[in-house]
Amino acid sequence: MTRTRSDGRSRAGEPVKQLRLPALRIRQGRGRDLYSFAIDGKLVPQIATVSRIRRDEKTRLHGYQRPEVLNHVAAIRRYIETDDSPLLPNAIVIAFDDRVRFEAGAADPGSPEYVQSGTLVIPVTDGPEHDRPGFIVDGQQRCAAIRDARIEQFPVTISAFITNETADQRSQFILVNSTKALPKGLIHELLPGASGALPVPLRVRQLPATLLERLNFETGSPLHRMIQTPTNPTGHIKDNSVLRMLENSLSDGALYRFRNDEALPYTGQMFTLLCSFWAGVRDVFPDAWNKPPRKSRLMHGAGIISMGYLMDAIAHARQDDEGMVDKDEFAADLKAIADDCCWTEGVWTFSDGVTRRWNDIQNTPRDIQRVTDFLLSRYRAVGR
Repeated sequence: MTRTRSDGRSRAGEPVKQLRLPALRIRQGRGRDLYSFAIDGKLVPQIATVSRIRRDEKTRLHGYQRPEVLNHVAAIRRYIETDDSPLLPNAIVIAFDDRVRFEAGAADPGSPEYVQSGTLVIPVTDGPEHDRPGFIVDGQQRCAAIRDARIEQFPVTISAFITNETADQRSQFILVNSTKALPKGLIHELLPGASGALPVPLRVRQLPATLLERLNFETGSPLHRMIQTPTNPTGHIKDNSVLRMLENSLSDGALYRFRNDEALPYTGQMFTLLCSFWAGVRDVFPDAWNKPPRKSRLMHGAGIISMGYLMDAIAHARQDDEGMVDKDEFAADLKAIADDCCWTEGVWTFSDGVTRRWNDIQNTPRDIQRVTDFLLSRYRAVGR
């Protein structure tokens, strides 16, 4: 049975109640502690909230959770309101801050050394939601369903860890949800601020995701707020198109030389080079710039990715000893082929004899390759 008491204080200094819950402390990995306990699901909103993903006025990223999926919440609610002995066996995952503490109980000589029984002490505050000691990392839809369900109580299992680092919470959120149908855009937006061990496929995308974030949210970027992400839904350019462009260049293009595999990558130089190129593109193709893809194939996946390959080719020819090319140099080479490009009108005539109206270009490997080959051949034909 849950007991409360009022010794202890909140961050604001006022007395708070405490939940004292029987729990197991389980030692995992390199000294990480996991806490397992049961609680009435109706009480979870008193100790934990959902950290919604958003950006503040300075474009700093906060939170990591997507909005509630109402249909999913409603389905779970209908299930737990039935008389068919509903069962939710999967644990809800909560990240607590250091106001939560574990009081170890008497050691059991027969128990493994990695597990310890005791009591988890959790403060319950009456203040705003953001002052709750916990954030729900996984299980927000189940918590919402139990919260709204017409039932008196519904005990659930909680798996919890204690950390004050938002980056740690984001990493755990990504790891817990990496095998579920979590929107890729949400993962990509969270990756730059994640820390700790991540699966190899996510580690590979962390650097391009960091560059995408800078291109999208730094005011000096020519692509400022033009890339569509969960916190910037009105952008015209799909985030995945920009990621593919960046990954290609990091693999064997203009950005490769800045990777510095022995230490931290030179993201500042990468960002500068990218800004120089896309500022040149903006100046040379103003009529095709910052428009929806249906009105400009330059802003389309095929345009973004193929122009990335052209950036690599120009940079290869023009890079100075430090690997840099300025905006005017990029613009000069882009102007030489500008009349051959059909981003908003006209017909492309490709080397394989295929012709396509400008708005018939699709985001397929074949069309991307055709546009790329066309741009590179025209670039080489004018003397580079």
